[in-house]
Amino acid sequence: MSKVNNVKSITQLHRYLGLPSPLHPLITVIPQSTFQGKVESGSTYAFELYQISLKQGIECTLSYGRNAYDFDDGSMVFIAPGQSAVVSDIEIDPNAAGWTIAFHPDLISRSDLGEKMDRYTFFNYESNESLHLSAKEIELATDIAEKIKSEYTQNIDRHTQSLLQSNLELLLNYCVRFYDRQFYVRADLNRDYLGRFESFLNSYYLSNKPLEKGVPTVQYCGQELGLSPYYLSDLLKRETGKTALEYIHLFLIEKAKSLMLEGNLSITQIACDLGFEYPQHFSKLFKSKTGMSPRSFKSSQMKH
Repeated sequence: MSKVNNVKSITQLHRYLGLPSPLHPLITVIPQSTFQGKVESGSTYAFELYQISLKQGIECTLSYGRNAYDFDDGSMVFIAPGQSAVVSDIEIDPNAAGWTIAFHPDLISRSDLGEKMDRYTFFNYESNESLHLSAKEIELATDIAEKIKSEYTQNIDRHTQSLLQSNLELLLNYCVRFYDRQFYVRADLNRDYLGRFESFLNSYYLSNKPLEKGVPTVQYCGQELGLSPYYLSDLLKRETGKTALEYIHLFLIEKAKSLMLEGNLSITQIACDLGFEYPQHFSKLFKSKTGMSPRSFKSSQMKH
């Protein structure tokens, strides 16, 4: 079993890397070259910090979530508190130009950014779903990282915290744009995932799995497709305008309508066949999506 290194604070991170005490207790910007000889290959690192890392001049395999990923230059990854990562096969160029912004959740607690963090779903992506930046995007992101460092290296005053929060939010909002661009340029790959998702749902309901496992969750679907649930949902949102959960629900409604048209199945049996543990849960979902109860819908179809 690999050694687990717990990193709970910016001070502890600096100490671990052999750096001087941080100039700000809640945030730091660290050059990639700093990690040379300090990161133990094969060890697990458990973080209680947010991390935004731009990889340039570093060769390594990073594993977090279920997958391992070999990073290309210009890759950006995001790690949230409570996540852990394993770094292996690491080689760092002494002239590496990348950086890591690490900040403690206390920096953004009780702030607008703190309330918005759930929107930045890429903090929950798998390691193989990293962001790949163009040269101009790298320049823009690095400029913001330098502004963050410049802000906390000055004398800390009553404006410091809000300016740090504003710059972090600016960087994260640009990353949302960069991911949108990445989803757009990977349209063919995304459509392939959409087709695989549809095929998966169809095959799921041609098997006994609904009776064994119930209605498929977004997490289960993502696992079967090799994607994190957040990435799958964001991908579908961009391709169809619907989240993965909405897509599953609409699939269930259409499936239910087809079963009702057969005319010989009770609502309870249809709910069971679709994987609902309780028929009333199916009825509630059906009515919320169609405006009619399953019984009313079935009766209206029987009249035609």
